Amino acid sequence: MSARRGIVLLFVTIAFLANSHIAVAKEKIAILDFELNDITSLPNTPDELARTASIKPLLERAISESTEFEIIHFDLKEQQLANAGFGYLFRFPDEAGRLGKKLGADSVVVGQHSKPSFLESSLIVDVVKVSTGRQIAEIVVDLKGNHVKVTERATKELAKRIKSSLSASR
Repeated sequence: MSARRGIVLLFVTIAFLANSHIAVAKEKIAILDFELNDITSLPNTPDELARTASIKPLLERAISESTEFEIIHFDLKEQQLANAGFGYLFRFPDEAGRLGKKLGADSVVVGQHSKPSFLESSLIVDVVKVSTGRQIAEIVVDLKGNHVKVTERATKELAKRIKSSLSASR
């Protein structure tokens, strides 16, 4: 009887460990470079292009602080090959999902930095589930001003909302 109990205990332990391994599997996220949609009277200045280019690394850093997620790094050429033009991957989540699958990601973050005026802009993100090719969240974070701290703060807020939407979709 005690040998039988030991075997049952062993199987229960193995089952528990197997399930706990599944629970801690990290979701793999590919964050695409943000596109600048600058419709001001002086569009696409070098400063604004640099600011937009800084968003992806800031977002990757903020999301990777969580133990739930793993950032998939990839060559920008992969994104450029999948992108048929400005806003294409942003407008077609199935295409973003196809790119994500190629990159080995579970989810893809597609973003635009929309700048309608000199004093105000928005980070607009679509979170796409690769398995379905469907958008699971659209997130908008407004930026008031164009200082580095404003961009950092907005990116941290964006990361928080992305992580929340990904956790809710599991």
